[in-house]
Amino acid sequence: MATSNKPHIKNGGFGRSMLALAVILLFVYVSFTFFSPLSTSLTTYDVDAQEQISLVSTLPRQTKYLKLAKQNQLSKTLEERNQLPPRNLDLYPSLAKDHIVIVLYVHNRPQYLKVVVESLSRVVGINETLLIVSHDGYFKEMNDIVEGIRYCQVKQIFAPYSPHIFPDSFPGASSKDCKDKDDPVKKNCQGNPDQYGNHRSPKIVSLKHHWWWMMNTIWDGLEETRQHAGHILFVEEDHFIFPNAYRILQLLTDLKPEKCPSCYAANLAPCDVKSRGEGGNRLIAERMGNVGYSFNRTVWRKIHKKAREFCYFDEYNWDITMWSTVFPSFGSPVYTLRGPRSSAVHFGKCGLHQGQGEKHACIVDGAVDIVVEEIDKVRNIEPDWQVEVFTHQPGYRAGFKGWGGWGDERDHQLCLMFASMYHKNDAS
Repeated sequence: MATSNKPHIKNGGFGRSMLALAVILLFVYVSFTFFSPLSTSLTTYDVDAQEQISLVSTLPRQTKYLKLAKQNQLSKTLEERNQLPPRNLDLYPSLAKDHIVIVLYVHNRPQYLKVVVESLSRVVGINETLLIVSHDGYFKEMNDIVEGIRYCQVKQIFAPYSPHIFPDSFPGASSKDCKDKDDPVKKNCQGNPDQYGNHRSPKIVSLKHHWWWMMNTIWDGLEETRQHAGHILFVEEDHFIFPNAYRILQLLTDLKPEKCPSCYAANLAPCDVKSRGEGGNRLIAERMGNVGYSFNRTVWRKIHKKAREFCYFDEYNWDITMWSTVFPSFGSPVYTLRGPRSSAVHFGKCGLHQGQGEKHACIVDGAVDIVVEEIDKVRNIEPDWQVEVFTHQPGYRAGFKGWGGWGDERDHQLCLMFASMYHKNDAS
């Protein structure tokens, strides 16, 4: 037997105590590493509020040296307004425990906004939560409509770097910018064309910029939501919300960890925007849609880590970008859980920048042709229903190159700045 050259411990009791302590510490370490609910091998997407992650460490190293566009006075004013507390605190001084925040993101379609605001007023439980309205720029009529809301706490935020508030400089249009298919050398203009040879259009790129700025601000910037551990529901100004939507969503998010532990989200509507659902007594797990979608902070962290993929993909639509490059990079199907009957529908019939004035209104007499039945006013799903998984669904996926419109390096850099603007102290 080989002899040990280590010094002999004269105090045997002390040695045994130290050995026992080492065993206990090893057991604790192994237990934490392999049995922690936030192990990297987890398949459920429910947040642990104690988890600390340096989000900015996943961004390109040069991102922390980027600077946001120089602000004009309107941009600065809007940024200050974003810090104001919610309105209607006198009517609704507190929020319900485990409430689901609702975020409504809008552009400049007041006819549409009136419809969704009216539909939200009939949602059961709306008075229990906070409604945040995110504006792509500032439009007085849109602002006035939101200021008229009295049925819940409501907070407005305004994208301070929206192209719509920079009339003669980036992120808006500048006189030096290339247009359409201009040759930068021949025209002596600035800008990078997309994969199809087209230069940026500020009105078009605002779609993706607003969504990304909003997500970063909601999850990591606002005092009211940056510590929110539960789900947040996102709806657009052309989504009609049924009276049972909030109660349905509450039940879906409660059931998700058990019924569909690998689901990333819960949706109020099918991914096929033309469908009202299949009916029947079952829950559906399918590819994540863009109508009435909700997810929690753990999922946001996964999305945020893919900032580079999001910001460099040549596609001006945020949702197509997510389906084509961000979600596929997760390594597994991104499923969402929903009921068999829709609790939200897309009613938009005209483009993002149409329908602003009465002469071009997309809604007749301020109304839409959506029938709300009695079943849409009550909880129409049950906890004991089984889940049917829809696989191999049609739609955008990995391999799609994008529709373009997002080729300018300045847009890429502004997008990356949005991803890091609330994490400056995290940068090493």
